[in-house]
Amino acid sequence: MTSFIQKITNTTSGLASTILRIPVGLILMAHGAQKLFGAFGGYGLEGTGQWMASIGLEPGYLMALLAGSAEFFGGLALVIGLLVRPASAVIAFTMLMAIFSVHISNGLFMANNGYEYALTLLVVAVSLAFSGAGSFSIDKAISAKS
Repeated sequence: MTSFIQKITNTTSGLASTILRIPVGLILMAHGAQKLFGAFGGYGLEGTGQWMASIGLEPGYLMALLAGSAEFFGGLALVIGLLVRPASAVIAFTMLMAIFSVHISNGLFMANNGYEYALTLLVVAVSLAFSGAGSFSIDKAISAKS
């Protein structure tokens, strides 16, 4: 078990991952809060679920719960630097779903509801999945003790 924990908390990065993960984590948390709680002008689970069902992601409420949780709790994991590798993998999958179910047909640019924002978050998540949380993280402390 110690070997598994050491593997998922290991980080090969220094300060760069820390600088990257904290603001991206905060942004993800805000987007997740829109979906889960209706914060920041969001529609909450009910409204987001209805919209997801309307584009074919069924059951809509469950899909909203999964997407919102991936963003909010995944973002929280990035901010505090805990279990960053698995959280990043979940975030990357969520962004792939967003790109291919919502944004791809609109082209690249956000002005047309395109995929550039989701692609940026996908790339950050993939990068963090490979590098880990960085030098200032709970993962680093756990990995050092394992």
